Amino acid sequence: MTSVRIPAGWPATEAEARAEQDRLRGRVVLDEPGPPPGTGRVTGVDVAYDDERGVVAAAAVTLDAATLAVVAEATAVGEVAFPYVPGLLAFREIPTVLAALEALDGEPGLVVCDGYGLAHPRRFGLASHLGVLTGLPTIGVAKNPFVFSCTEPAAARGSTAPLLAGGEEVGRALRTQAGIKPVFVSVGHRVSLTGACAHTLALAPRYRVPESTRRADALCRRALREAVARADGTGRSGPWSRRAVEP
Repeated sequence: MTSVRIPAGWPATEAEARAEQDRLRGRVVLDEPGPPPGTGRVTGVDVAYDDERGVVAAAAVTLDAATLAVVAEATAVGEVAFPYVPGLLAFREIPTVLAALEALDGEPGLVVCDGYGLAHPRRFGLASHLGVLTGLPTIGVAKNPFVFSCTEPAAARGSTAPLLAGGEEVGRALRTQAGIKPVFVSVGHRVSLTGACAHTLALAPRYRVPESTRRADALCRRALREAVARADGTGRSGPWSRRAVEP
């Protein structure tokens, strides 16, 4: 497990964070198809918080995209890097997520975030932010549509419906399991929206959310419990929570 401190010069105010989003947003690449689904490596990233202590734990779990077997995993624990502000969640998480990615054995391949990319009020959610900083192809797969409108996709697995901001398609609702609530897929960086949906389907053969997300979710929760128990010296974890749903 890697320990992380807030980087020097990290945005400390809403104005600084929004300026950084504006600076980086133009670097998002939207005209690449991305790696073929079911090939190479896919890495899921996720985080959990201990709100009382201001601690965040991140996990990165790399799967073989063809078999969905785990080939590498890493965790990092750090200070929450930014207050909670809707639309700026990436600034709370990215230093610790980057540390987890850097600690992996081998290349991450495609990175799948439990959150948003283009489907963000400022068109620069966690998946886009992480993709620009790392240069890796990234997608966002969220459980809720946040602020955008969407019709219900058909009940069959693989059905989609556009996620709209006015007349702009910023993502798609995707039915990963027949008759189960859809997930909401958006482009992060260097992947097409059609490719992002195909990757999501390939990663979700049995459950609603991608296997990469399921594994990263379980690992970051465990890493947080262990870190808090060590800090307390009691062997017991304190109050903690999953990440917020906003991007």
